[in-house]
Amino acid sequence: MARGFQRGRRGIRAKFDAHEKSLLAHLFVEVYELLDAHDGPGEQDPLAVMVGIGTAVDTPADPALARLLPDGHRDDPQASADFRRYTELGLRDRKRAGLEAARVSLGREGALVLDDDEARAWAVALTDVRLVLAERMGLRTEQDHDRLLEQAEGDDEGVSVMLSLYDFLTWLQETLVAALVAPLRDLPED
Repeated sequence: MARGFQRGRRGIRAKFDAHEKSLLAHLFVEVYELLDAHDGPGEQDPLAVMVGIGTAVDTPADPALARLLPDGHRDDPQASADFRRYTELGLRDRKRAGLEAARVSLGREGALVLDDDEARAWAVALTDVRLVLAERMGLRTEQDHDRLLEQAEGDDEGVSVMLSLYDFLTWLQETLVAALVAPLRDLPED
């Protein structure tokens, strides 16, 4: 059974059983692959790709992917298209790198011990997985959570599993963030 993240002398550590490691790795891969899918045209200008400029200007069609890659300017479609063109490739790459770092770290034997950079990658990876899961469930507000909880209690097994998974990931992320900010609590006040 999982033990949440805690800061120790060697780093930030957590303990997962084999099933939990497998589940987390699977979720990281699923979101990685979602980010790997390109909605835009197949042909890309090699020079543009080299400098990080993409061709995508539209919000992704998949609502979960749109949560991961939101519009930069909701009230200005042209500014949003320009922003997406200049930032989306880099954002996808950074998100995939964090998801892959988190997945790879799960392959270590014994308790998981992360340095601060790895822990930050985990925090972003958990956020991304939670965003996708929330979008798939229709979870955006506290009222949505209450509605889903009622469905789960009403014998909707699919919702129950998804909501339990979401709550588990939320708990993990909360313990990770607490471990990351622990040193900040020890700083002297100005």
